[in-house]
Amino acid sequence: MLTEQTVRELEQTARNLRVEILKMLNVARSGHTGGSLSAIDVLTVLYFHAMRHDPSNPAWEDRDRFVLSKGHAAPALYACLAEAGYFSRDDLKTLRRFGSHLQGHPDMNKTPGVDVCTGSLGQGLSQAVGLALAARLQGKSSRVFSLLGDGEVQEGQIWEAAMAAAHFRLDNLCVILDHNGLQIDGEVAKVMNVAPLGPKFLAFNWHVLEVDGHDVQAICRAIDDAGQCKEQPTMIIARTVKGKGVPFFEHKASYHGVPPSDDELVRALEHLGHA
Repeated sequence: MLTEQTVRELEQTARNLRVEILKMLNVARSGHTGGSLSAIDVLTVLYFHAMRHDPSNPAWEDRDRFVLSKGHAAPALYACLAEAGYFSRDDLKTLRRFGSHLQGHPDMNKTPGVDVCTGSLGQGLSQAVGLALAARLQGKSSRVFSLLGDGEVQEGQIWEAAMAAAHFRLDNLCVILDHNGLQIDGEVAKVMNVAPLGPKFLAFNWHVLEVDGHDVQAICRAIDDAGQCKEQPTMIIARTVKGKGVPFFEHKASYHGVPPSDDELVRALEHLGHA
């Protein structure tokens, strides 16, 4: 049970990270706004409450792992890593620049704190399954977390990985689905309908939970619940809003891969109380 103070601190952290995301995207003049903002509350809970990790020792063998399968939401991950202390916040200004360790998609060989290279949609869950199986075979208590996009689950490899996770009874694997209903080409339901997601993962023998993906207390409870589940991997379907936190970005597929302009940044920061 979280204290009210912890909830307030997590919510404030998420607001601050939204500001960092928007600023770095504006400076870079490219990158993914909508999906980074929809995912940031989940990532805030993971990095500042749920995961066992040590920014002073990114290669710590007994740490929990995180796989950002929807790798284009890298600004959200970078904001968390900088806030946690893996590298300087000043580095965020170098997003997507030539020579920067912060490229458009996460690179474990360049960025401290990144556990897996991702970006080709549909592949991250397979990598997470491999990490979870390896941890079990090595007798480690590490948990593996992964974040998927709802458009991403249109990829066939997701379902092969889902079968494997259940087959190996990977109860150390917790996957969160950023279910904002939009992808770059429009509504997920119209591009290629993936519903009903809960019954589908249940049929694949997963433990399935559904939460408001912007309610940090609900996200914490779901992750705790997943940690108690035995013999099954857990899928947390997080209902989110693309562009969450900035009204003129919300519910718009057009901001999937478009950064805020100078004027939009000013107005967005006003909404977030950072004018």
